[in-house]
Amino acid sequence: MSTETTLRVSEIFHSIQGESSRVGWPCAFVRLAGCGHGCRYCDTAYAEEAGTAMTVEQIVRRVLAFDAPCVEVTGGEPLLQPGAFELLAELCDRHPVVLLETGGFLPVERVDPRVHAIIDIKAPSSGVAAENCATNFALALDTPERFEFKIVVASREDYEWAKSYIAGHGLPGKCSIIFGPVFGHLEPRLLAEWILRDRLPVRMQLQFHKYIWQPDARGV
Repeated sequence: MSTETTLRVSEIFHSIQGESSRVGWPCAFVRLAGCGHGCRYCDTAYAEEAGTAMTVEQIVRRVLAFDAPCVEVTGGEPLLQPGAFELLAELCDRHPVVLLETGGFLPVERVDPRVHAIIDIKAPSSGVAAENCATNFALALDTPERFEFKIVVASREDYEWAKSYIAGHGLPGKCSIIFGPVFGHLEPRLLAEWILRDRLPVRMQLQFHKYIWQPDARGV
């Protein structure tokens, strides 16, 4: 493996983990540039910009300098860049807790098995629900400890769709599933009431970082 592989990086920063089962932990983030899927409630559209070319070794040095309890590779859509797989493997060689957050459009079977993958499932209000990569569900059912799925819900219609979708793929009770409201579009109390009413075996989250800093701030 060559640490001279180059990737396009949108930003590298130190923040509080705002989503996923690691919420609240300090985390070093690498946001890779590029996506192109056009999710309607994307909050990192600036990652579509070209970014800065950096080698895997440069990225790893910057990330490890934060001395954070966990590190995460995110985007954009990080798996669009082939070098992301090398980056993830190199981080795993040098840090005990490596996370990947992916939009859920691309298969994750090439991701180093030491990585904990946080995979989005896009609901209808996103405009890109048809692009969810279903092959990831079968992989997750085989090794559920490596994966968690995150669904951002903007409406009651999204919620009902998500409930049926995860049931149709056999995920409830087998994999970790997180539901969260789209910030500023759905009152968290409503989502909590729906989950409790349906006895749905999912975790609810808020986008913690958006309550700490400005919702549209970079590097958080």
